[in-house]
Amino acid sequence: MTAAPPRLLTLAWPMFAELLLGIAVGLIGTLLAARLSDAAGGAFALANHLAAMLFLLFRTIGAGISVVVTQNLGGGRRDRADAVARATLGASTWIGGATALLALAGAGPLLRLMNTPAEVLPLAQPFLMALAPALMLDAFNASMSSVMRAHLRTRDTLAMIVVMQVVHLLLVLPAMRWLGLPGYALALAASRTLGLALHVLLWRTRLGLRPQAHDWVRLPRRELGAVLHIGLPAAAENMGWRAAFMVSVAVVAQLGAQALATHAYVMQLIYNMLLFGLATGLAAEIVIGHQIGAGHLHAAHKLVRRAMAWGLAMSFSAALIGALAGPWLLKMFTHDPAILAAGATLLWLTVALEPGRTFNLVVINALRAAGDARYPVMAGAASMLVVLAGGSWFFGLHLGWGLPGVWLAYIADEWIRGLLMWRRWARHDWVPYARATHRRMHRQHSGAFTA
Repeated sequence: MTAAPPRLLTLAWPMFAELLLGIAVGLIGTLLAARLSDAAGGAFALANHLAAMLFLLFRTIGAGISVVVTQNLGGGRRDRADAVARATLGASTWIGGATALLALAGAGPLLRLMNTPAEVLPLAQPFLMALAPALMLDAFNASMSSVMRAHLRTRDTLAMIVVMQVVHLLLVLPAMRWLGLPGYALALAASRTLGLALHVLLWRTRLGLRPQAHDWVRLPRRELGAVLHIGLPAAAENMGWRAAFMVSVAVVAQLGAQALATHAYVMQLIYNMLLFGLATGLAAEIVIGHQIGAGHLHAAHKLVRRAMAWGLAMSFSAALIGALAGPWLLKMFTHDPAILAAGATLLWLTVALEPGRTFNLVVINALRAAGDARYPVMAGAASMLVVLAGGSWFFGLHLGWGLPGVWLAYIADEWIRGLLMWRRWARHDWVPYARATHRRMHRQHSGAFTA
């Protein structure tokens, strides 16, 4: 008998709380950096943008872990789900190590490529290099958390994240006081080490998974092939967006340190607004993965419509509240009147931005869970290149509209890609991929019993 599918909101609220904790720590880090100076605030944001870009290497497997594990669990193949979980440990070692080496060796060239202002570069470079160990540790934590969530252990994952983030906060205050920006990275690495230890404990006690020594270095072809089938297109889509976004950040950097600081402060507030859509999208991916594995395509279609309605309502409300409270929220970072005025304008533009982003967060995750992972890359590439990257330059620099011009490029890109994704889902173009996935699971299951 097939188990009852998990409920969307039951999964979404722990994910929302988990994401909120992560954003809160980043917000506190930005606040502490801004107290040092606006240049330090810009350096903190720029180095973290580059760290996030480098971490996209992990997306080659990260995006596929949850999908493949949930599909196997939904299809009754716990043995295959466990094999995939073990395979991701070795991949995390190699990809996380490569990411850390790039942060160490490429910090200076990458920051100069981003047109980093002269007063920001000496602060950003050592900070990005200090983030390298945490990048490797985050690869393990991200993959192991994905497996926990796929098994519907979202509350256990939340409890672990709470402990990890509390430790980070306890360490970051004295560390940044003594060491400046590198102190944040040191506290981050310490908390991620604890997170890895807790993940190993949870795998053993909650999932019955006991990684062996060779699991941390082995790269099994069969299991990773299934993960890469989903992960490579997803990584390409994420890398394309991140590259285009970094072009927009480079445009902002050309506007000066004050514009870079404004961008950093507003983005920190935006990260809190998008949590509703992101948590809904991640929860929908898990539920749909289980439903596709079980062959419940009609239920998957209904769930996406429900998730979309919920996500749009919540993201619009959050953005509107953020815009109304903007003048007070921005004063947490700075009292510079020019930054406060520019930031308030950007927050009002964000009311139009966030509903468009929700389309992407919810529907792209749904398409990926259904096995339709390549369409988001092909459909979104032109928009990311022309609208996001090109539009940021055209509106922001060429027309001289500055930061509002960059935000208009963000809005246009999110709505264009979001509507394309929704059209794909509403026309049921994902159904052949979902049926193929279910047939593959059925063949594997039948083979297991006849072998």
